[in-house]
Amino acid sequence: MRRLPIGAQRPQAPDVKALRAQLHPSRIRNFARSSPGRLVAAGLTLMVLCVTAGAVTSTIVSDRQQALGVLLDDTEPDAHSANHLYTSLSVADAAAGTAFLAGGLEPVAVRDRYTQAIGEAAAELVTQSGHQHGADAADGAEADRELRIGIATGLPVYTGLIETARANNRSGYPVGAAYLSEASHQMQTALLPMAEELERHRIDAVTAAQHRHVLPPWPAIVLLMLTLAALIWVQVELARRSRRVFNMGLLIGTGALALTLVWTVAAGSVSAIAMIRCRDQGVVPAARLAESRILVQQARSAEMVKLVRRDATGDYDRTFELNTARLTELLSGYPEDAPARGEVAAAGAAVGRWQAAHQRMNDTLARGDFIGAAAVATGPSAADAAAQVDAIDRALDKAALATRETLRGKVSQAIDVLGFLAPGAFALGIVGAVCVALGLWPRLREYR
Repeated sequence: MRRLPIGAQRPQAPDVKALRAQLHPSRIRNFARSSPGRLVAAGLTLMVLCVTAGAVTSTIVSDRQQALGVLLDDTEPDAHSANHLYTSLSVADAAAGTAFLAGGLEPVAVRDRYTQAIGEAAAELVTQSGHQHGADAADGAEADRELRIGIATGLPVYTGLIETARANNRSGYPVGAAYLSEASHQMQTALLPMAEELERHRIDAVTAAQHRHVLPPWPAIVLLMLTLAALIWVQVELARRSRRVFNMGLLIGTGALALTLVWTVAAGSVSAIAMIRCRDQGVVPAARLAESRILVQQARSAEMVKLVRRDATGDYDRTFELNTARLTELLSGYPEDAPARGEVAAAGAAVGRWQAAHQRMNDTLARGDFIGAAAVATGPSAADAAAQVDAIDRALDKAALATRETLRGKVSQAIDVLGFLAPGAFALGIVGAVCVALGLWPRLREYR
């Protein structure tokens, strides 16, 4: 056993009994009921609230920014691709009928239009297949994959029928009209419905994403308001007990949280307004224009097949009338505050001239003048149907580009306005917590 040097003192053992007495539950309860205990509890609560409010606000804003980024970079381009696929298939069907009416070697411009439309449809199929739809991968991806497979397998069959119809038409065989009719029937009853369903899924995804971000970030706003109320209440109680009106630390912390609240409300409101305008000036008019462009091509296809088959049943005329009536309804109901209002009005006027040209075509065909009727349908005159269809398509294309730019511009605005809020809210929450600690520490020292 080692002995201590002469004169050395033995180190004192910790007073375990004294420590236990300090931590006795009754002593802790008494401290919690005392003024210093209440002040410590209030300070810790305020600090936790400040940090939590800043962190929650930062998280909510960051999540909203990321979701809007997905809408801008993935969901909206995917919907645009699906719409382009649908439109390209409709254009191809209408162009195939127009080329067939020329007989023999069809005009190069019309043939190129058909070839380009088929190529664009095939390219959009590849684009659609390459997209990953994130959250909807578990729900709708399988259905969309089956739709894409159906279109991809049906498209070569359609083009094969068209080529057979062309070959017979060049040779002067009337069976070519039957092949063209069968190809158009497949397009109208199989390919286009699948493309329409695929497009609807993608547009629904855009609408759902836009709808989720119309409202301001209420959870963050409510939590910030509760934290501010707690800060103000503690300052009032502290002023009443200490007879000091102002506490600089708590005042600065309250100012930091107030700034966070004002910033969150302002940025959230501007972001929500941008998304509302995105809906009213982008999503809604874009959906109307997409449907309008497809109705134009379907009506044009019915007009061409009627001529090719010399149809007397009136089925194709009914299709034309239904499509153009719906087209007129869509264009006349186009929102007043939506972009490209002038182009839509011009398209509506061209629809009326097209209907008049279609009636002249029917009257000419009723007299037995097939060549004259074909000339009215496909001729170069400004009063002929082809010129009106081209005018409608150009006007709707310009309007669609304008609405898409508006949609994407409003989403970008909603993202930009939230740009610095996420890190700023978290930093201000930390500042608020530190200021609370600095403000209460001098008051605690008074109880020593």
